[in-house]
Amino acid sequence: MNGVHDMGGMHGFGPVEIEPDEPWFHHEWERRVLALTLAAGFLGEWNIDTSRHARERMPGAEYLASTYYEKWLWGLERLLLERGLVPQAELDARLRDTAAPVRRTGHPRLLTAENVEPLLKKGGNARVNETVPARFAPGDRVVAHNINPTGHTRLPRYARGRAGVVDRDHGVFIFADSHAMGHGPQPQHLYSIRFAARELWGPEVSERDAVYVDLWEAHLDAA
Repeated sequence: MNGVHDMGGMHGFGPVEIEPDEPWFHHEWERRVLALTLAAGFLGEWNIDTSRHARERMPGAEYLASTYYEKWLWGLERLLLERGLVPQAELDARLRDTAAPVRRTGHPRLLTAENVEPLLKKGGNARVNETVPARFAPGDRVVAHNINPTGHTRLPRYARGRAGVVDRDHGVFIFADSHAMGHGPQPQHLYSIRFAARELWGPEVSERDAVYVDLWEAHLDAA
């Protein structure tokens, strides 16, 4: 979607500050937010692309003022509320008093402590074992769609409407754009597209530079 989270190529945000010996978590609550996000995701009520889109829906000013795990917490709250897993009244009550009672949903899928390590080691796999014809091959010239969606998309704003060359075909994957919006996996080929830097940023940049962007077939047309 078009939001402040799509910052590729944008100026004015200052340098990236690299923290020496940065810890995994700066505060204990960040560790708990990660744990809650994993446990809630295990319920199977949404997928990882839906989770990403939930964070993207954070209001722009709030997004820019928030830390990484504050964005995660905001998105998780939205999903829990929208799926009816936690009522707004309960969230409000807990904000006033952490000892306020919690309603148990009785959900059939629960992530237990002994299952955490196997789950993390297994991870998720977006690759699909299906035979789907490929529209493009390495070396083909393509143009990325010039779209302005209100929903989730993995096509960055700086590449929209730009021409590039297919560098490689990664195979068939779940289409994240549709998956995030509840429109099904729509499996299709995922390509690495080489965009010349001058195509993206103009003639003042080095002609030797390029950016590689992984894009799905639905993002592309033949040039």
